Amino acid sequence: MPPSSRPLRRLGFLTIGLFDPHNPGPGHESTLSIIELGEQLGFDSAWLRHRHLQFGISSPIAVMAAASQRTSRIELGTAVTPMGWENPLRLAEDLATVDLLSGGRINPGLSVGVPMNFDTVKSELYPDTAQSEDFGYSRVERLARMIAGEPVREFEGKHGVVEEFSRRVEPHSAGLRERLWYGAASLRSARWAGEHGFNLLTSSVIFPEPGQEPSFATIQQAQIRAFREAAAGSLTAGGRARVSQGLVVIPTDSASRSQREKYQRYVDERLPRTRVPQGPKSMLFAPDLIGTGEQIAEQLRTHVGFQEVDEVAFALPFSFDHEDYVQILTDIASTLGPLLGWVPKTASDPTAL
Repeated sequence: MPPSSRPLRRLGFLTIGLFDPHNPGPGHESTLSIIELGEQLGFDSAWLRHRHLQFGISSPIAVMAAASQRTSRIELGTAVTPMGWENPLRLAEDLATVDLLSGGRINPGLSVGVPMNFDTVKSELYPDTAQSEDFGYSRVERLARMIAGEPVREFEGKHGVVEEFSRRVEPHSAGLRERLWYGAASLRSARWAGEHGFNLLTSSVIFPEPGQEPSFATIQQAQIRAFREAAAGSLTAGGRARVSQGLVVIPTDSASRSQREKYQRYVDERLPRTRVPQGPKSMLFAPDLIGTGEQIAEQLRTHVGFQEVDEVAFALPFSFDHEDYVQILTDIASTLGPLLGWVPKTASDPTAL
């Protein structure tokens, strides 16, 4: 391993959790089974994508609650929850509740911005306030304050014979504030996350600065370094800011011939979008990494964005079958992860949490 690369300390995976709209139950069960498998394979974390009005997980918090009762060690996160769809106070209550049920294993990943396709849903989501809603950073700042236990009102104490009221969001889960993550894709948002005490989720999508050379890895490296510089004075888990990278990796070591052919078609279809910036904001996509564990490890070792991190949440491809995810996760845990210096965790491992 080149001197500039760090041994991988924490290994996670990210899933979208697809389901058949005519029979959604099995898809959700598949997601829970994949999380259970992840724990058995020694993964440190499992992350859920958030999809509204689509055929993917719309309620990661409910899925994390279920997964927390079927696992004992693996951490559970969202990557990411778009705050434009959420009421911060209600979300704070739900996150704290699930964190307590899990024994302190929840890692909420958050983002801000106008909800996707907002014009198509604003009359239902915010029928009276769509024009005045604030979809900026203040929305996630409110959530963070509430999770930290800061008061949301002056009203408290016992009223009547039975009812007793609190000034803060209840239940309160100590330590959850330090496990809040922000999904940043721009230099500005990376700096903001560092300045405001969040950990950083960086993925396979980034936005370059005007005039910046469209090199994905180099831009990602610059964003991570800007985050760490901004976070130098903030207190996060372990006394330092955490950064997780989320590229798409598809190891083929134990894949069948038909699986390899399907995987390659998927990668080939997505490759053209990585060659030039996309859309008015010049969005850049990282190429999917496919091949044997050794081939992928070699590509990661030379990726200057990867060289900045010691934890990842590799993204599983969309629209694959359950057995494909089993094969990919097994190869990541048994081959790719160890090649990157990662050691699988066990339920009895004192460093598991």
